[in-house]
Amino acid sequence: MTTASARRRSRELVLQGLYQRQLSGNAPRAVRDDLAASPGYQRADQPYFDELWRGVTDGYDALLAALAPHLARKPAELSPIERAILLIGAWELAHRPDVPYKVVINEAVELAKVFGATDGHRFVNGVLDKLAADARTAEIAALSRSV
Repeated sequence: MTTASARRRSRELVLQGLYQRQLSGNAPRAVRDDLAASPGYQRADQPYFDELWRGVTDGYDALLAALAPHLARKPAELSPIERAILLIGAWELAHRPDVPYKVVINEAVELAKVFGATDGHRFVNGVLDKLAADARTAEIAALSRSV
């Protein structure tokens, strides 16, 4: 399995866990342990999964606050899937500069196409594009200069 597909599987598992947590209210550790016991965990980039899970669950409120100015509605009014995908993308934009912002957005859009509502991917793309303009200013400026 390639690194890219293992990372995508990690993101899918984190999405699944965030969705489960939003609906059940279970503690992050319990949800993480359930995910680690699932068959898909063996195909995931496990260190990346752990870092992403810890980052998104520990920084949940701060990530929602970073997203809020780019939303047309309150974060609580988002579907659980859209909210989870945006949290994953927001964390990656803020904490993984080694992952190009376009890759972060593309991965989030792909998750939204598979798991979200019909046009949810467009919404996710728009919000993360605005957030990237804030979070990755230097990267975006460097790409603009190289074109």
